[in-house]
Amino acid sequence: MEKILFIQTGFGVDVHGQNITKASERAVRNAIFTNSMPGIRSQLPDNSLENMVVNIKLALPCDADKLDEEVIRAIIPYGTVTIETMPGGMLTTSGIFLEDKEDKNDLMYIVNASVETGY
Repeated sequence: MEKILFIQTGFGVDVHGQNITKASERAVRNAIFTNSMPGIRSQLPDNSLENMVVNIKLALPCDADKLDEEVIRAIIPYGTVTIETMPGGMLTTSGIFLEDKEDKNDLMYIVNASVETGY
């Protein structure tokens, strides 16, 4: 990325089901869904949203190999999206095992996200 215009951060949790993609999706949505960037088009080359570059960094507590990156990419409607994962986040108990919620154990997955937007 030549120039970073915005950095947004968020976190997401999957309380039941131990799904790293679901927790990651929630983290990215948490980072971007309370923001508006009305002037971004004028900041991008050729004033085109397709020239936007979005780097998503995810700190995952486990199961990085199970992350469905296409689900994460689909959250961003424009430009080129890259995803980088690193160790981080948190595993902690949900306090209860619920078989009907597809729990494999009583852990909840907490993921941190940084979403860098620029060109």
